[in-house]
Amino acid sequence: MPKRYWLLKSEPDCFSIDDLEAAPNHTEHWDGVRNYQARNILRDDMKVGDEALFYHSSADPTGIAGLCTITRAGYPDHTAWDPESNHFDPKASPDNPVWYMVDVTFKSKLRETLPLKVLKETPGLEGMMVVQRGSRLSVQPVSPEEWKIVRKLMKQYE
Repeated sequence: MPKRYWLLKSEPDCFSIDDLEAAPNHTEHWDGVRNYQARNILRDDMKVGDEALFYHSSADPTGIAGLCTITRAGYPDHTAWDPESNHFDPKASPDNPVWYMVDVTFKSKLRETLPLKVLKETPGLEGMMVVQRGSRLSVQPVSPEEWKIVRKLMKQYE
């Protein structure tokens, strides 16, 4: 199966590229996703070796902060059945996990954020989900063509 590409959104005050870099082995689970469409991507589509753009949302500026790699495919998100967790869901349990997560490993950090504004102005990225008005999905596919364009843009921010 060919490698796939993704964009993972996180609010930096919740979990940032710096947090991922500082994690043991530069690896952490991508938990707390509570949208069924994003859950299905985590559970069914993301595979070990896939690469992802680490995107800071609710930041100034919002945009791509770095890169990470999927290092464990989808498995049940245990934070959903932990009443102490911010991501608790009373409908979820070990017998009925409902929500899923993947493990991601830090790959690189940009010197400065590649802003959403630049993505929106770049030819070839018009169809990219993150540039679409009202697109709030926290886990998004990125086409190989979009990936190549974004990787070229990132060189200016390394």
